[in-house]
Amino acid sequence: MTKILIAGNMGYVGPSVVRRLRLSYPAATLVGFDTGYFAHCLTSSVLPECQLDVQHFGDVRFLPEEVLAGVDAVVQLAAISNDPMSRKYEEVTMEINHAATVRLAKQAKMAGVSAFVFASSCSVYGFAEEGPRTEQSTVNPLTAYSRSKVLAETDLAELASGEFKVTCLRFATACGMSDRLRLDLVVNDFVAAAVASGKIDILSNGLPWRPLINLRDMAKAIEWAIMRDIGAGGEFLVVNTGSDAWNYQVKNLAEAVANVVPDVDVTINKAAPPDQRSYRVDFSLFRTLAPNHQPECDLTGTIAELRTGLAAIGFNDRNFRDSHLIRLNVLSDLGCRGLLTDELFWTQRNRPRDLSYQAV
Repeated sequence: MTKILIAGNMGYVGPSVVRRLRLSYPAATLVGFDTGYFAHCLTSSVLPECQLDVQHFGDVRFLPEEVLAGVDAVVQLAAISNDPMSRKYEEVTMEINHAATVRLAKQAKMAGVSAFVFASSCSVYGFAEEGPRTEQSTVNPLTAYSRSKVLAETDLAELASGEFKVTCLRFATACGMSDRLRLDLVVNDFVAAAVASGKIDILSNGLPWRPLINLRDMAKAIEWAIMRDIGAGGEFLVVNTGSDAWNYQVKNLAEAVANVVPDVDVTINKAAPPDQRSYRVDFSLFRTLAPNHQPECDLTGTIAELRTGLAAIGFNDRNFRDSHLIRLNVLSDLGCRGLLTDELFWTQRNRPRDLSYQAV
């Protein structure tokens, strides 16, 4: 690969993807494209985009065709990225996660791009008690976020061809330390609560299942999807991306955090109604297709890394769920300050759409 575009590179996962691709393709031209909602949410003193050759600022709903000139592969990370945000911005979620993704893929195919990688989600399985879900299992999307992923996968299938390889990675729930950390993810939330208050309150009965993946292993999977041969999965591939060993019940996640962070009390709301998001996932297809790109991180190491990372930034905020480390709070704050419209467009006086940065 000589030129790779990462759309949505300035979020939680993007910095790890850029770092991995820079190591794997040191001579490649790496290009970022992001609207910059979370550009300021840094937990590092080094700007991750310094590893890119070019950084464009713009809305993925209006990606200029010239950005795709000479691009060999596109990684589509740009999204409204969790259920709380998708509830508040349901129409925008569909526009960005579904319509804009398909539009970007069409643009990429027209521009001669050979590989398109879409960050999908195992959340498409919703609630499933019948055992681990495979790629052939019926999907059960329960939120706007998960519905948008299903719709995007369906439409992307129509675009795949021998010259345009499409890979939809149904990722397990992300976790781990990032240069743009999010704490609105289950493991990250538990570690933050343990560090800040010495207490983890599980709001559910603790029984729901969650598959997990460290964001560094997500980056490794994306690298594989870019370079995979069509013989490994075909022109169009949907694949559960994670590890069977990382299927956990929520209560076990809290216990794992308490085993790493000392003097932590765990409480469970046994009277809580059942959580309708509970599913285990079968990752055997990914294991077969990508034997050299399997997850290497473990849960204990991920928790320890988060604890160390939070200590490094002096984190001790008991009210972190009201902070900029929660993505919905960032969008709400930008809106309240008049910087974003209800449709999540930058207001004219603050829009960075025509700006770009290029390394020299």
